[in-house]
Amino acid sequence: MKVFQRIASVLLVAAALPASASLVTLHTRESTAAAASAGSDAANAAYYRDTVQALLATPATAGYCDGAVLSFSNVNNQGACGGSAANLAYAFTVDFGVTATQGADFSLRVGPDFGKGGAVFLDGALLAVRTTDMWWAGSWGSPEQIFQVLDMSLDEGNHHLAIYGLEACCDGGQQAEYRIGNQAWTVFGRSDALSAQAAAVPEPTSVALVLAALAGIAGANVLRRRHG
Repeated sequence: MKVFQRIASVLLVAAALPASASLVTLHTRESTAAAASAGSDAANAAYYRDTVQALLATPATAGYCDGAVLSFSNVNNQGACGGSAANLAYAFTVDFGVTATQGADFSLRVGPDFGKGGAVFLDGALLAVRTTDMWWAGSWGSPEQIFQVLDMSLDEGNHHLAIYGLEACCDGGQQAEYRIGNQAWTVFGRSDALSAQAAAVPEPTSVALVLAALAGIAGANVLRRRHG
């Protein structure tokens, strides 16, 4: 009974959240694809994007999933999808809107667990790509372990952030944040302060994703990573 009561309370919280904010989605699939080795940044980024998108053409099987996440904070396949910690392909998307003031000085950063590298695109344009083993370990202090783009100028209106990556082991929690000017960093999600111009956010597609998105519910495994 307590489990059902907790699920019901989580769903009520989700229903009470604002209908206009950033929409974060998560997609995972099984993959043993290798790290990119195409040479140029553009070719390597295209490899990650195309490899993951090809996998997403097939519906998710047990242990993998597609759906909305309330907050892009400490998200992983284990917590969100109840699945594997190894041999993973990831696609995250963030749809958000900015006013002219917000877009004038906009920064973003991504803390991934992409053991075989990954790439980040904004509105279809490549922002960053790395083919090395990336694990941010809950800290923004190592530039080579994160994706970070500072002081961009974005047009007023809606934007689409897409993040692709491959992970061999062990599926640590991942996070993405934005900053406007010199303000504090804020996690992308349904309670962020971005413009209400973004499209209305649908309810998360599964109880598992709702649970994983709320602090503490994903459990102690969220920031767990390699053990050798």
